[in-house]
Amino acid sequence: MSEVERVAVRECAEEVLRRLAGEHAVLREDQWRAIEALVVDRRRVLCVQRTGWGKSAVYFVATALLRDGITAEPGDPPAGPTVIVSPLLALMRNQVEAAARAGIRARTINSANLDEWSEITAEIRAGEVDVLLISPERLNNPDFRDNVLPGLAASTGLLVVDEAHCVSDWGHDFRPDYRRLRTFLAGLPGLTPVLATTATANSRVTADVAEQLGDALVLRGSLERDSLRLAALELPNPAHRLAWLADHLDRLPGSGIVYTLTVAAATETAEFLRSRGFAVASYTGQVEDSARRAAEQDLLDNKIKALVATSALGMGFDKPDLGFVVHLGAPPSPIAYYQQVGRAGRAVEHAEVILLPGPEDVAIWRYFASLAFPPEEQVRTVLDALSPDRPLSTPALEPIVDLRRTRLELMLKVLDVDGAVRRTRGGWLATGEPWTYDTARLRRVAEARTAEQKTMIEYAGTTACRMEFLRRCLDDPEATPCGRCDNCADPLFDAEVSAEALAAAQTFLGHAGVEISPKKMWPTGLATVGVPLKGKIGPSEQILPGRAVGRLSDLGWGDRLRALVGPEAADSAIPEEMVAAVVEVLKGWAHGQDAWAQRPAAVVSVGSHRRPKLVDSLAERIAAVGRLPLLGTLTSTHAGDSGPRGNSAQRVLALHDAFAVPPEMAEALRDLHGPVLLVDDMSDSGWTMVLAGRALRQAGAPGVLPLALAVAG
Repeated sequence: MSEVERVAVRECAEEVLRRLAGEHAVLREDQWRAIEALVVDRRRVLCVQRTGWGKSAVYFVATALLRDGITAEPGDPPAGPTVIVSPLLALMRNQVEAAARAGIRARTINSANLDEWSEITAEIRAGEVDVLLISPERLNNPDFRDNVLPGLAASTGLLVVDEAHCVSDWGHDFRPDYRRLRTFLAGLPGLTPVLATTATANSRVTADVAEQLGDALVLRGSLERDSLRLAALELPNPAHRLAWLADHLDRLPGSGIVYTLTVAAATETAEFLRSRGFAVASYTGQVEDSARRAAEQDLLDNKIKALVATSALGMGFDKPDLGFVVHLGAPPSPIAYYQQVGRAGRAVEHAEVILLPGPEDVAIWRYFASLAFPPEEQVRTVLDALSPDRPLSTPALEPIVDLRRTRLELMLKVLDVDGAVRRTRGGWLATGEPWTYDTARLRRVAEARTAEQKTMIEYAGTTACRMEFLRRCLDDPEATPCGRCDNCADPLFDAEVSAEALAAAQTFLGHAGVEISPKKMWPTGLATVGVPLKGKIGPSEQILPGRAVGRLSDLGWGDRLRALVGPEAADSAIPEEMVAAVVEVLKGWAHGQDAWAQRPAAVVSVGSHRRPKLVDSLAERIAAVGRLPLLGTLTSTHAGDSGPRGNSAQRVLALHDAFAVPPEMAEALRDLHGPVLLVDDMSDSGWTMVLAGRALRQAGAPGVLPLALAVAG
């Protein structure tokens, strides 16, 4: 194409951009270079550009030009729809609305609109869809992969991979479903352009993604964000951090996001801020999709001051005038942190970005790191259990390997992408292809994660420019001091909190008591490992709803509970502070809205192999305070421990016949006129309490009320 013709294409591109972003919008030079490479040269392009640079404008403009046939030869059919692979529903909804402004017809296929799939597929075949947004999980759905994906790949006019760092296991948010893009790429016609975009890729991730794309043009820009003012404040404990938020939230401009590291922290923080009169909503992976949508819209409409969110909101939320981002706890890497704070300040002159790290952050990072790819022995166990012709579901595999459902699914997805297994209707099949456990690479990735965590701690404590620090972490060669952060200029905020807010936070966090919900069903697949339990747990064997002091991830009780029952905690007698907390829980349980139907008539402790002093002393103190008979300890014959993240089937397999009620305890149980209070240190999967309680019920206990110090998670 001649230079004159390229100029004409650029003029058309500028016209589309004005429809999309307003009459004064002008393409940046790198935006045009990307569009030119996609539309004119039909190349593959990787854009590594800061949030707010306009990556979505590139693919919407390119879509319009391709669909209009601007560069098509006479007689060529119109280009097929653009397919955008995007990780979050929030981004999809924003993108559909943005496309409509430019006259681009966009549809989405995701888990929230299953009833529309047939209609959308028909519209695609009729040429009525310009842009189709799909989640990476769709790529590994058997029906979609086998029945939709081949035809879609053959007809795609442009493939867009958003948040492309997820393709790389060096990236901070690696997702194995993204690796299925290799299959999609292989099925594209020869000159189909491909665009990959991300704002958070260092040199190693950039090189990895570019290699997977093939011969790609890499457009990497400056990561400076001149609207962001970064700060970090060291506060002594969670109560001070909540009090700081209550004192300063009104001072923060506009509306924004308060990020937390755990679901429990997000829920607690939102509840506390609402109790202080703030309009906020929580946003986590455990919130229903309809409630998340409503919360997103309320923030977009400035009806609330903040979303209190986990990393479920980490990518794709598009609110250009977001005025602040506060982190209650530090993310595990500067790259992830830069990605999250990048949501703010895109269309405002100044946005405040404040980090409130805590000493508990390291323990939370360690927990999530422990959920990484399993050891080779467990992987081989799964591979050996699978056959090439009889699929096994994930629940059917759980009794075979001691991995929780989410971690098992993650492992199977990686094996699927590697070609060792294949997902089909009904579960997973072995392919018979040779597979090698890449120990060296997994070790290098783990080491990289550890290094990132150390760097994040350095960021919190640095006296140098914070923006320059982050940009250097992302290998930005243009990184220079920003002149705006709390280290470059006078800080806008200090660590002072009011006595009133601190007292309120301490009272709020000092409240003890969370419910332990009883199990109603046995895990599936137990018969395959010789355990004769299935279906509903019989009423005569069920335990009642229980209570714990708190969760290990709680802001208020988390630190204190981890000190007693964490993996590195020594066994010792129950401290007085925790006895007082347990007594408060029992009082609330007796008189609260969901009070027990009958007061406990006796106390039994669960025999602990790890913390016998702690559990026995707790049971003794409860019996003494409540003036209840202590019937003794129910000891398990299972000496091992599945660990804090074992799955339900494995726990039942280990413990289904492990509890034997001594004759003297059984005799006492039959004489009771009320339930037994069953005491343990921690409820993780919940099955220890269920199976110990089942043994007590079978021995004659009228009922069982489980009580634990902590709930995992």
